Amino acid sequence: MPLFAKADESTVLAYQAINNANPFLPERVDLERRILGEAYVEVGAVRSMRPDSGEANPNYPGLLERAEGLLEGARKKLSKASARATARELECYEDLAIYTLYHRWAPRLGELVKASADAPETHVSAEWYEQFRVDALAALRPGDRRLPLDFEVRHLFALCYQVARSFYLIFENILGTSEAAVSLRATTWKSIFTHDIRRYQRTLYRHMADVSTLVTGPSGTGKELVARAVGLSTYVPFDEKTHSFPTAEAERFLPLNLSALSSTLIESELFGHKRGAFTGALDARKGWFELCPAHGAVFLDEIAEIEPAIQVKLLRVLQTRQFQRIGDTEQRRFRGKVISATNRDLAECMANGDFREDLYYRICSDRIVTPSLAEQVSGSMDELEVLAQFIAAGLIGVEAPSLAREVVEWVESNLGVDYAWPGNFRELEQCVRGVLIRKEYQPEATHRVGVREELRQAFLAGEGTADRMLRDYCTLVYARMGSFEAAARSLGLDRRTVKAKLDEGLLERLRAR
Repeated sequence: MPLFAKADESTVLAYQAINNANPFLPERVDLERRILGEAYVEVGAVRSMRPDSGEANPNYPGLLERAEGLLEGARKKLSKASARATARELECYEDLAIYTLYHRWAPRLGELVKASADAPETHVSAEWYEQFRVDALAALRPGDRRLPLDFEVRHLFALCYQVARSFYLIFENILGTSEAAVSLRATTWKSIFTHDIRRYQRTLYRHMADVSTLVTGPSGTGKELVARAVGLSTYVPFDEKTHSFPTAEAERFLPLNLSALSSTLIESELFGHKRGAFTGALDARKGWFELCPAHGAVFLDEIAEIEPAIQVKLLRVLQTRQFQRIGDTEQRRFRGKVISATNRDLAECMANGDFREDLYYRICSDRIVTPSLAEQVSGSMDELEVLAQFIAAGLIGVEAPSLAREVVEWVESNLGVDYAWPGNFRELEQCVRGVLIRKEYQPEATHRVGVREELRQAFLAGEGTADRMLRDYCTLVYARMGSFEAAARSLGLDRRTVKAKLDEGLLERLRAR
């Protein structure tokens, strides 16, 4: 006797496809529509946060009820000693069981996710885990029959929590309904689980820390939000003895803005130092690479700004997973994941000799590109209004819709639907505040060229004297190195010469970018 009735086969296959589908792509919605037919409630073509989206998908109860009915019928058949089932049928049963378990316990999983977000310093506990375990064993081992994957329940629970956490982080932080926003959400999900979630749940969950993620895109496009979503969505094993996850959220994402620190401080923050390693090192200190747990991530913002000497050390960490504290000889092991971000063109940086090619290929095993606001909006005032309403909600709460409408009307009348938004989301935030306070927004008359680009253009044009070029170059190298000694070594000059040539005004502009 077949495990599933002929009339139910297409529905079971749809549930199996849902289990392996990217939840942020239209295909997932199409599958849900196929299962429910006329009972399906239209909620939009993709999963996206909207100001009026409500708390839950109204189709979930119907989908869960249908899945539970199919699962119970098949489970009874498998519980009989004489039951026979093909490998394909067992695989379908398994996916149906996982779908049912996840959505049956989704409200409780959501509570854990919210608790972690509200109190990132605390460890997440699930006192109700034993109830989940009993439910899972009944579904996944009908009549003591072992299914092909033979999950440990604690592993399944950890995966369910990871899925819930990842969906929450992506859904809440990557806003908008545009094609660019949909693509960014789907790409971020894929960076966490890959394109094959069955392979991920079998083996890949153990190895994703070895895959470094690079987030690129213009300034002000939410690169750190994407990095946080990836970094906080890593697989975390569940401890059945304590009914908890071993690390708190605050311990699993360790960010460092490299452009805001000198080279010495960057090295100390990343690698740590031994007591007495340099002036001011009064005590030994652990760095981010040492503090990061196996299921955590170190986020290196503005990766293009680090000097060559540190690039070499970072490359070694990524290649060997080993490092030493400053002033120490003991080899230590880095167990986490590296996520990097930059708004600079790394291909140009490599061509100019500012960034190592071998390091580039180590940090970009997986790449996410954040779209500009102009790409998001693309002439659509409806999309602009959606984004403006989210910003307004943080400013004035319930009156956000009316303010968002005022913003759109002002932009249409004064900037036009094709305004380029050179400042991206930060500029839109300023626009919303400007309309709120003054009922107008005054953007920069022109989008200024960056100071480094100004220097490059002046050099290529042959502008300025040799002395001026030396002053500019000494200042540029000093700004990158963070000390006169390091800059002097790089330039092949005496440190006093570098100090004498330093242009304080240019240095201030370089540090302000």
